Amino acid sequence: MNLNNSLSATIIIAFATGLVIAYTRLHPDMAMATLITYVTTMVCLSLILAITAWLYRKHKSSVDAGDIAGISENLNTEMIMWTDDFSAVYMNRHMRELLGIEGLNFDYKAELMRAFGIDSLSLSTIQEIIQSNSHEARFVSNDGSTITIAWSTSLVKQKKKTALYLSTGLNLTEIKKMRLDLASTNDLFNYSMSLAEIGIIMSNDMTNFIVSPETVRMLGLKSSNITLKNLRVAIHPNDRLMFDSAMKSANTDNGNEVHSIEMRISSADGFYHWYSYRYKGMNHSDSLPMFGGALIDSTQEHEKDLIIERLAYIDDVTEIANRNKLMDVGQETFEQCRLLNFSYWIIVLDIDRFHIINDSSGYQNGNYILKHFANIMYKFVTPGGLAARISGDNFALMLRDYGDDDLPLRTAKAIQDEFAKSAAGDFASINLSCSAGYAKMPEDCGSFLEAFEHAEFALKSGGTDNNTVHGYEARMHDSIIGRNELERELALAIDNNELQLFYQPKIDLSTGKIMGVEALIRWIKPDGTIVRPDAFVPVAESSHLIGKISEFVLNEGCRQNKLWQKMGYPEIVMSINFTSTDFYQNDLKDQVFEALVKTGLDAKWLEVELTETLALSDIDYAVSQMNKLRELGVKLAMDDFGTGYSSLSYLQILPITLLKLDRSFIIDIEHDNIAYEIVSSVIRIAKSKQIETIAEGIENPNQEDILRKAGCDFGQGYLYGKPMPAEKLQDFIEENMKQHQDK
Repeated sequence: MNLNNSLSATIIIAFATGLVIAYTRLHPDMAMATLITYVTTMVCLSLILAITAWLYRKHKSSVDAGDIAGISENLNTEMIMWTDDFSAVYMNRHMRELLGIEGLNFDYKAELMRAFGIDSLSLSTIQEIIQSNSHEARFVSNDGSTITIAWSTSLVKQKKKTALYLSTGLNLTEIKKMRLDLASTNDLFNYSMSLAEIGIIMSNDMTNFIVSPETVRMLGLKSSNITLKNLRVAIHPNDRLMFDSAMKSANTDNGNEVHSIEMRISSADGFYHWYSYRYKGMNHSDSLPMFGGALIDSTQEHEKDLIIERLAYIDDVTEIANRNKLMDVGQETFEQCRLLNFSYWIIVLDIDRFHIINDSSGYQNGNYILKHFANIMYKFVTPGGLAARISGDNFALMLRDYGDDDLPLRTAKAIQDEFAKSAAGDFASINLSCSAGYAKMPEDCGSFLEAFEHAEFALKSGGTDNNTVHGYEARMHDSIIGRNELERELALAIDNNELQLFYQPKIDLSTGKIMGVEALIRWIKPDGTIVRPDAFVPVAESSHLIGKISEFVLNEGCRQNKLWQKMGYPEIVMSINFTSTDFYQNDLKDQVFEALVKTGLDAKWLEVELTETLALSDIDYAVSQMNKLRELGVKLAMDDFGTGYSSLSYLQILPITLLKLDRSFIIDIEHDNIAYEIVSSVIRIAKSKQIETIAEGIENPNQEDILRKAGCDFGQGYLYGKPMPAEKLQDFIEENMKQHQDK
């Protein structure tokens, strides 16, 4: 925005603020109405500011001027632009309807006097209107009712002989009427918010929210109460982290700063709308933390801002990114991959026999299929990824790699399955299928274009076969066949309750008492064969099954620990392991919170274990996820420390409570002085950071003694016990209690 527009916006805001102060002093009994007036004024000024910004951008783009005029013309507030010689007067549609004016040709001077509620437009009268923070005018509208408007006027442009002014009106008619007609202050507030189309969302515990009737209407809610979980579900997945950050900042806010975020929320019409949420955190009179603010639908403004980008980077038919956008974003991402040492998958998809479908069904139906396919593909876009139509019936998908080699294949298969289900109704006779090829960057390529060409080559390697998926390296596809069979067996095992938790005890080295257990998943087949997790968890991670397994481990571990507490056993920490698939999902905190609430287990008796490689694969996001869990009171342990990045500096960044020393160091600690020095150093550093330590793989008393003298807090290994079912672990606990009952 240029300097003149910024100055105008500042003047308007100053006038609006003066208006609120003036009415507060003149009408102290209208405190609530004054608040409503202020909020409404802010909405109006925000819209005007948007107009000014759009007018400025008009000189830098080819956007139709009609779009710009349409914004001011359709504003749901009164607006007049006029010159002090009355040679030009513009009133928007809302104002003209109030005055009963048809069209844009009218008696400028007469209608301006009527709008301002004055008998003449003398120099002194004009100065009075301009200098007044709140010029209140009354006139009879087209339907015969009396309208009361408070005008705020600011100078837009000064020429030698004339000046251009902008007057924005604050319609006080309904407020004055409500003062007489509405006995309830609450009804007054709600009615005014409805008129201004402003919703309110507030909370005093960051878990349950109270919303205004206008919010209920906008979002299509069933009541004025909504939980944090349900509110997050309604927010677009790509915007939930931003909302979480807002919640977190509100917890530490001193109450002096108003924040604003833009996010998409599922609304009453079933679609996502853009909303501007202005909020702040504060301390209530009873010292409870308060969090709340105003919610305004800003969908129209966002749509206007996208017009320019749409022209250059959006495909007209499918309304997703085009080839230009893919190439620009792809090369930028490629450079980031090389700089930050992470990877992306590039999947190229082609609708099989599309030219035949297009010819037989017609171009209109062909375009429908293209758009529908784009919608299916777009569902699989992850944060940082992109979906694009690159040519006629060719599409591309760019996905962040978190170490899951099956992600491109699984995604392509899911798209194929959903696309095949589209063969219904008018398309029932058509066999809808697609083929895919994928490659990885930056491995084995020098640019995004080269990686893209590798994916295209893999696609073409399928020849004339339909509904195929091929990776750039042929052996990747072959290895998937056996994994798919194991996946089917694992799915049946989950349904047949063949999964079970085993527990390995953890011992306090200073007392010898049990202080916790680690929950380990086992697959026990009907014939008694036990399948270890390293054999089936990778398969589960490449499919939807890992979610079911993780949910089972989390809930069963919490349930069992609470049961032991009820049975009178000592309170111990239950440790569970998360995979990368679990850890990097957005609603991780919600899932843990639900498990704790459902089982009644206090958060301090639950510990989440993360491997060093998993935690540091995306350090910023990992810290964010960890902080969310720590907010619940859950403990965090880093497993296998020293086998991955081996950087002690990360101990200053990661909010962990326990450091697990890998068994590879413990095995040689009796005879290898270097291993002993490494372990001792890590223990000392951890203690300086107030992080507890536990050694894995302790197999004899000598190792235990060395670690105890080195300052290690806890131990785990075959010296104390192997992983065992819950019943045997109970026997272990009872025996441990007997051994240490007098200590």
